[in-house]
Amino acid sequence: MTTDISRDTNKNVNGSLITGVLLSILGVIAIAAPNFTTIFAETWIAGILIFAGFTKLVYATQTREAGGFVWKLLLSGLYIATGIMLFVYPFTGILTLTLLLGSFLLAEGTFELILAFRLRPQNNWTWILGDGIITLILGAMIWFQWPFNAPWLLGTLVGVSIIFTGVSRVMLALNARSTLNPPDQATNAT
Repeated sequence: MTTDISRDTNKNVNGSLITGVLLSILGVIAIAAPNFTTIFAETWIAGILIFAGFTKLVYATQTREAGGFVWKLLLSGLYIATGIMLFVYPFTGILTLTLLLGSFLLAEGTFELILAFRLRPQNNWTWILGDGIITLILGAMIWFQWPFNAPWLLGTLVGVSIIFTGVSRVMLALNARSTLNPPDQATNAT
């Protein structure tokens, strides 16, 4: 029974380690092609908005008798129109999304700092602290350099944030692995 639990825990640690490595690789790719990353992010969000709008439209027609049909219809139209506008006017969409990303990174950095101080008794908690600080700095950079660097800044900053998130997850997974397999156990087993 204990070996099943330790095997499951090792799988979770290995999954975290693989996730961290993949995030780091994706971050490097995002930095290497920042214009592509920016357009990809903007187009991806446009697609999500359009899909969500049509989903809301279906919901509005299915619940027509429940009341609020006109409001549900207007809301679905807003989603669809916003998604289409992002497709038709990508540069304006990039400017808007850049401001939204700056706000998001400022909020994410704040939450990462809170998480870091909650994890403080653990080894390597400073990696989460560093992730939070870097993310706050990235959010501030977006706000202070907007709109001049929006076409490439968005992709570059997302890439840097992804790299630091990946590295922090790798370090936490390595810490968990060393906690699960202390060096004394290995020498006693042989």
